[in-house]
Amino acid sequence: MIEASKLTEEFGCLVFNDKVMKQRLPKDIYKAVHKTIEMGTHLELDVANCVAAVMKEWAVENGATHFTHWFQPMTGLTAEKHDSFISPVDGGTVIMEFSGKELVKGEPDASSFPSGGLRATFEARGYTAWDPSSPAFIKDGSLYIPTAFCSYGGEALDKKTPLLRSMEALSKEAVKMLHLLGYSDVKRVNTTIGSEQEYFLIDKDFYKKRKDLLFTGRTLIGAPATKGQEMEDHYFGVIKPKVSAYMHDLDEELWKLGIPAKTKHNEVAPSQHELAPVFETANIAVDHNQLTMEVMKKVADKHNYACLLHEKPFEGINGSGKHNNWSVCTDTGMNLLDPGKHPSDNIPFLVFLMAVISAVDEYAPILRLSVASAGNDHRLGGNEAPPAIISIFVGDELAGVLKGVEEGTAYEGQGKVQMAMGANVLPHFTKDNTDRNRTSPFAFTGNKFEFRMPGSAVSVANANIVLNTAVAEEIAKLYEKLSAYSGDELKEKILEVLKEELSQHKRVLFNGNGYTDEWVEEAAKRGLPNLKSLPDAMPYWISDESIDLFTKHGIFTKEELHSRYEILLENYSKSIHIESLTMQEMVRKDFTEGLVAYQKDLTKEIIQKKSLIDGACAEHETGILKTLDKASAEMSKALDKLAEDTKTAEGKTEVLDTASYYQETILADMDELRKYVDEAEALIPDKYLSYPTYGQMLFSLR
Repeated sequence: MIEASKLTEEFGCLVFNDKVMKQRLPKDIYKAVHKTIEMGTHLELDVANCVAAVMKEWAVENGATHFTHWFQPMTGLTAEKHDSFISPVDGGTVIMEFSGKELVKGEPDASSFPSGGLRATFEARGYTAWDPSSPAFIKDGSLYIPTAFCSYGGEALDKKTPLLRSMEALSKEAVKMLHLLGYSDVKRVNTTIGSEQEYFLIDKDFYKKRKDLLFTGRTLIGAPATKGQEMEDHYFGVIKPKVSAYMHDLDEELWKLGIPAKTKHNEVAPSQHELAPVFETANIAVDHNQLTMEVMKKVADKHNYACLLHEKPFEGINGSGKHNNWSVCTDTGMNLLDPGKHPSDNIPFLVFLMAVISAVDEYAPILRLSVASAGNDHRLGGNEAPPAIISIFVGDELAGVLKGVEEGTAYEGQGKVQMAMGANVLPHFTKDNTDRNRTSPFAFTGNKFEFRMPGSAVSVANANIVLNTAVAEEIAKLYEKLSAYSGDELKEKILEVLKEELSQHKRVLFNGNGYTDEWVEEAAKRGLPNLKSLPDAMPYWISDESIDLFTKHGIFTKEELHSRYEILLENYSKSIHIESLTMQEMVRKDFTEGLVAYQKDLTKEIIQKKSLIDGACAEHETGILKTLDKASAEMSKALDKLAEDTKTAEGKTEVLDTASYYQETILADMDELRKYVDEAEALIPDKYLSYPTYGQMLFSLR
């Protein structure tokens, strides 16, 4: 346990961070590495050799015997191959070595990871390349080196490479714009992210008894518990002692790895919780979120819990998301999304705000696609998460500012408003300029935007790749319209251009309740896309507009876009296919055994009662038996249909057609089958079931 007094010393103690480099590297080497991190410049091999030697020495001192290039392939998980530091020498002994070449480049098998056709099975060579901007760290006796992953031909096979490309693209366009606006001292612009991570905890012994949780991450059958989240008593409620102990250990493990875990609390659904970190540069934040999910599971195991990260592990209660808080900051310390005291006069803010609004409206389909998955499609639009329709909430004050831009008038604003709560003992405090809107997919929250659509299990790299690139494109468009002007003429032209942009893109602004049917109808009138599933959205990924956007800014080649198209659709179909097979097995083996056993015992009970001399009736038992018999018959039909349709799906070859079939037919079959299984399960005593029920799983934590 880390003592509070030693927390500042222990934080990041397993990270080869800037503090360690400054202490251990020669000054010239440190400056070279720092320049690479800050400005994105190339790092020479002699510098890498020196860094490698010092990094190895530090790692060995901290108990590391191996090193690994840690990367993020298109599996959605992380990958690693471990090599020891040992190098044999004469006399049958070894020395500990680590070269700059080993630091800079690794070589995993590229053909064994998803490539979407970029690599044939026999073409095995691929490379991992050190990312100096994300610090190395020690975990489980190995030095972990964050890396990018590419094929022999240089095509990106991971999520880090396009993320870094998108960050550079946004920085390039933003710096040009800021220089035009008179901020010539700005050399780089960074996107920063804070990813709020929701998750469920359940008893590990229960988890092991559920094939659906083990194989798919979500429950495929299960009648609802008699109590769910309707009392709103779990949200921000008292954290149970064992859960609190888990959270405490989780914080400590994350802090040692330099992950700034800040906030923890109970979420809305029973057994659901949330962890939120402090903002970090996008690249590091994505790495840290991937590491956070891994550590969550590892620490949960030590506490005899299972940590569930699936977006919808339980039917009928809230699923889990990962709110992506996104902002843009200069290397001089200016937050470009901070309105300041006088937002109407804050030209950089207005320009970048309009770029974001235009980007979200213009590229809504691919932004929606960036958060699409088989799991997240269950969650979006379910009155617990934002709808699948993308809109922007700006709040009252910014709505007034934008109205002023549109009408060519100055927005006076309401100034600072003191909150008085009617009891003198309570302090007065300054009220925020706007409320929050939890139903909005993309909400302005003071000095950042909160993209609320990402699912809890996915990497947030995808969402930020799209967001960074789309905003870079809109800034470039604005720059093209403004670059010929200067001085007072430039200011007038800016207001004119912003007014034009607002008139074209204000349809995406919506400050109301995104959960209502009325909004769905209104959004349709405005022409906003409502893409409810991944197959609905996928064609936009390889559209001419998408290809033009990503190739123009060097984020993806056309081939890389098509490879991701193939991978996403294949993963979607495979996920649902596994769910179908798992559900069939659970119903045939696990559930049917309990159902039949209970039916037999009920029949015996009915016969015994009817044979009594006093002629006691068995109406209650007979009613239950009739209901179970009816549900069993319907269940058998639904099970046969699911099996038949799944075989049909297995014979399909075209990826979009296959994914659409899984979405439209297989999921519908599974819903139909589940309806009858859950109806029957609700009548069967727990002792007949070989797996734990919802009530047991959701309310067993102490």
